[in-house]
Amino acid sequence: MYKIAIAGASSLVGRELKEVLSESPLASASFVLLDEEAAQGQLDQLGDEVTFIQAIGAEAFDHADFTFFCGTESLTRRYWQQALRSGSTVLDLSAALDRETGVVVRAPWLETDAAGVDLFTPAVVPAHPAVVTLALLLQRLQQAAPVRFAAATVLEPASDFGRAAMDELHQQTVSLLSFQSLPRAIYDAQVAYNLLCSMGESSTVNLPDLEARIRRHYQVVTGGRGPSLAVQVIHAPVFHGHTFSVAVELERPVEIGALEDALTGEHVDLVLEDTDSPSNLAATGQNDILVRLRPEPEGRNSNLASRLWLWAAADNLRMIAQNAVLCALDLRRIRPQGKVQ
Repeated sequence: MYKIAIAGASSLVGRELKEVLSESPLASASFVLLDEEAAQGQLDQLGDEVTFIQAIGAEAFDHADFTFFCGTESLTRRYWQQALRSGSTVLDLSAALDRETGVVVRAPWLETDAAGVDLFTPAVVPAHPAVVTLALLLQRLQQAAPVRFAAATVLEPASDFGRAAMDELHQQTVSLLSFQSLPRAIYDAQVAYNLLCSMGESSTVNLPDLEARIRRHYQVVTGGRGPSLAVQVIHAPVFHGHTFSVAVELERPVEIGALEDALTGEHVDLVLEDTDSPSNLAATGQNDILVRLRPEPEGRNSNLASRLWLWAAADNLRMIAQNAVLCALDLRRIRPQGKVQ
């Protein structure tokens, strides 16, 4: 039996991770739920087991095989070394460690995931969920024809920045409807009913940093050999779910049916009905990426296209949790017996 610690268990990502773990081969593990002192004592549940969230103390990570960090970046930086010293393998869902020496960024869904893990891997950062979506779709299209260039606009939801960001978006919406002043502690800008590529000077949300992280993770998980990808992140006034507008240019025209066949497969739900559209609402709770293909026909031949648009949607919290659990399953060969005593 494995022992698994979840640090930041009360966060949005922590809640999603608990659900994914309860449906995985790790569901039979022994779990300890940890968080900041403010969350200490909260009643929580993992699968059928009801438990309490504990404060992170001196012996919090003792005998833990895996520690998932799901809280803030500052929480991860404060405690990840303590988890390592306790003999635990660290999985960092906050991406605070993606530039630490020896830490590996991974996306097991991708065949080109070049990072790999070995016995000396101190910690793993599951790739940003937007990277998993974009890299997987481009990898599929590469099977039909080489991708010359791709540009993606990532519409970022509030839930990617935590519960406080979601609360502020909600409060701003209510305040605007009642003609009151807007709370700005998180965004330092009006995000309700608005699309933004940057925030106010005092914002705790930094979209340019997020763009840089997406580019960095994309280069790592594709081994630097993926198609050229330009990325812009836009904050959307939605609570949950990534949506993507992706323009792709192929090296040569390809039959549209072949493009549809290339995209279709595990983890991707290709939406063919004109009456349906991938959306952040439709993707909520779904394990797969929803995608609509809109080719630009090549001249008079409506069956060929070298330029196309993808409109895609994915559950951002579900994606990062699934990726993290798959990384942990890969890491089981490091500690095949578990260490619970």
